Order: sequence, then C-alpha cells, then structure tokens
Amino acid sequence: MIRVFIGYDSHETVAFHVLAHSIHARASEPVVIAPLMLTQLRTLFYRERNALQSTEFSFSRFLVPHLSNYEGWSLFCDCDMLMLDDIVKLWALRDDRFAVQVVKHNHVPPEDIKFLDQPQSKYAKKNWSSVMLFNNAKCRALTVDYANKASGLELHQFKWLGDDNLIGEIPHRWNHLVDYDPPAPVSDLSLIHYTEGGPYFEAYRNCGYADLWFRERDYMLAAG
Repeated sequence: MIRVFIGYDSHETVAFHVLAHSIHARASEPVVIAPLMLTQLRTLFYRERNALQSTEFSFSRFLVPHLSNYEGWSLFCDCDMLMLDDIVKLWALRDDRFAVQVVKHNHVPPEDIKFLDQPQSKYAKKNWSSVMLFNNAKCRALTVDYANKASGLELHQFKWLGDDNLIGEIPHRWNHLVDYDPPAPVSDLSLIHYTEGGPYFEAYRNCGYADLWFRERDYMLAAG
C-alpha cells in the first residue's frame, strides 16, 4: 500500500482534489491519500503561524513520520502539483540507505511575493521539502514537539537529520518547477509543481502547463 500525505490549504482546496485525482487515475497499485488539514491536527499541531509561512502546511508536513507511527515509508507532496505518471515508479525509488529522499533543486526565486500576496522565502535547499519520501523509522527526530517548536530553517533544511548524507536524491522529473525550470516535453515530466501559483488562481491562469491542470480538473468532474 502506497501511503501519501498531501499538504492542505483552505485557499487551495481544489488543488488538493485535483492532485489526488491525478495520482489515483494513473496508479497501478493501491494508494491511500490523506490531507494534512489543520482542523484534523489540532491535538498535534499548535504552533503559531509564522509571518513567513506561505501555506497552512508549511510546517505540518514534518508530522508525517509521526502520523505514520515511524514505520515503513510515506510520501509527502505539496498540493500545488499535478501527477503525470504512475506513482508506483516514484515509490520504487525508496532506498533504505537514506532517511529522506528529495529532488535537490538549486532554486533561488527572483520574486519576493508569490500567490495571494504571500512572502516568497529564499533559503538553501528551497523546495527540497515539497516532495519527500520519508523512511519513517530514520526520522524519529521529527517528534510532535520538534515539529511545533523548531525554526523553519531547521525543518526545511533538514537540520534534524544532523547529516546531509542521509538525504537521498530522486530524479528531477518528480518535482518540475513550473515557469522556473526550463520547459520540457510532457513525456519527460512525472510530477509538475506550480510553486509560484497554480492555474486555479486567476493571476496564474495562464502559467506553464495550465492546460494540463484544467484538463485533469475536467476529467475529475466528469468522473464524479
């Protein structure tokens, strides 16, 4: 069973549902998907919202190993994404040598403001935590207390590991940054990330690969 947690933001509800649909529609094995909704995490997640926090799940994503009882593997994805491939292929990349596996972007966004006038934070390892394969037993440092009290940089720069050699790499095709990374044929992409703003926001309606997102939304609605 493939276990997936998707970041949930009340301003991006449609993004969560379209991503979940895109995963299920292409999966060749059973997938369980859970949204990281703050309304469902009240007993676990109590930290105050940070002024630099652009989404409701900026920090709650680091509860995934705890929510998985520190057993097996789990996948976390931001909600502003679209799956174009069979998630089984990503799941097959799990490597027990590592505690976590990510796409190791070298991403420095030029803008200071992103969607909904939220701040665009700039730091080393930017966007590494937007797709994470967690080897949960090796992530016991991510306790509930730590997820609530550690700084943003301590969390997103994986300082809780104490050793960057425990961060494995997955191919770039599994976290393509739309309108930042050079455009690529759809056949070369597996998971695209509308990180500056998804096409469900009017200001980004014509962003790169917007047609793919709208097509997926229409498929989802038609299936319903």
